[in-house]
Amino acid sequence: MRKVEKEAKCDYEALRKARMLENQARLESLGVANTVSQLRQNHKKHVQQNKKTRSYHKKIYGLTPLRRSQRLNNNLNTPLPRSKLPRVLSHKKERVTLCEEKGEKQRPGNAPFINLRDLDLQISAETSARRCHSKGRGSVYNPVLGICCHFCRQKKLCGEQDCKRCGNCDVNEPCLGKTDCSVCHSSTGVFCRACLKIRYGEEIEEVRENKSWMCPHCIEAKGIIPYWICNSSICLRKRKMPPTGIAVYRARELGYKSVAHLIMEELKRGKCR
Repeated sequence: MRKVEKEAKCDYEALRKARMLENQARLESLGVANTVSQLRQNHKKHVQQNKKTRSYHKKIYGLTPLRRSQRLNNNLNTPLPRSKLPRVLSHKKERVTLCEEKGEKQRPGNAPFINLRDLDLQISAETSARRCHSKGRGSVYNPVLGICCHFCRQKKLCGEQDCKRCGNCDVNEPCLGKTDCSVCHSSTGVFCRACLKIRYGEEIEEVRENKSWMCPHCIEAKGIIPYWICNSSICLRKRKMPPTGIAVYRARELGYKSVAHLIMEELKRGKCR
């Protein structure tokens, strides 16, 4: 049986080779093999020529105007780029050294030094009229004259009618709609009316009359009120605590005066446990 199988395989291989030779001879007689080889050579030459002659052409894209915020376009006649805005000296040490060089007293946190030009003080009549519509955080954003609130971080003009800084563009006057700590006089003690009321349960009129008012940071540093801390997102992250978000509704439902009072009670309970 094995011999018969071997003989059958040998016959099949012999027939296969004979057919292959016959097919090759037929292709050569027709000239097909030569045309295939020529096509391959021509393709290689074409690719090499394209590689040598191809040159780099730089694409020039059309420039579109920069997209600017509507509040900048409405409040400033000529919006300035961020690099050209006046520099506000908010750091406490830098402000103190500058005051000493000029022979002046330390300025409050709601009236920092600003390097201004005449163009920065140009505010439209519409913007000036819209300024007093809201007394909470203010309704007019101004990156030059606006004082940044430590909690909401909005540089808005206050809505106080008697404010000479926001109404008359007098940078030497403090902003009546922002607080100032009597101890640190820094930017961490600057709060707007809305944030002061909602987050800390204080009225700005009372703070304005109290010349010895201290911000939450200084109260904590002196240990006047235990567990009283600043609940801004920046300060809470420094304590490795999650920001509270809009917690005023929860504080009111539980009967607390503000979010700061709610956090103070939660810290007391956590310490007791």
